Amino acid sequence: MKNLKTIAIALFVAVASISVNAQTKKIDVKASTIKWVGKKVTGEHSGTVNFKDGAVVFKGKKLTGGSFTVDMTSLTATDLTGEYQGKLNGHLKADDFFGTEKFPTAKLVFKTIGAKATDVYTVTADLTIKGITKPVTFDIAVSGNSATTAFKVDRTKYDIKYNSGNFFENLGDKTINDDFELAVVLKF
Repeated sequence: MKNLKTIAIALFVAVASISVNAQTKKIDVKASTIKWVGKKVTGEHSGTVNFKDGAVVFKGKKLTGGSFTVDMTSLTATDLTGEYQGKLNGHLKADDFFGTEKFPTAKLVFKTIGAKATDVYTVTADLTIKGITKPVTFDIAVSGNSATTAFKVDRTKYDIKYNSGNFFENLGDKTINDDFELAVVLKF
């Protein structure tokens, strides 16, 4: 019985010390950035979307977690101005694409993190867009109070099939690539 109490106390101390060592750092949503690029047969469009909130978790200097919410209503094209920018922004926010009225946020939650190199990690995360959650994998580099990553997302996995050559025939130069690119800078 005494040994059982000793083991229970040791286990409690071990768990308590693990949670004490974990440090959650909220991201600075104003300084953190998400840039996107969507390509089509005849060119591409680029723009930004803002974070609503987010945090990274460290144990010592090792990245161990992360969770982020993106404000999809902030989605905007930066390669156009005026009327054309307004039309593209409206279409991207419509149900053909991200349906931001019904789905105003997207979410990314780190699930597994493996060390790839010094301060570089391979992350598999759950990405939720339009209420659909799918895994994505990417490398992220951490330096001081910032982290950077770039990865592609297959929009068709999130029921965004507008002008996809994999779902519609005879689109010709109206075909839009299924993948869009994200370049992310986190400041915390």
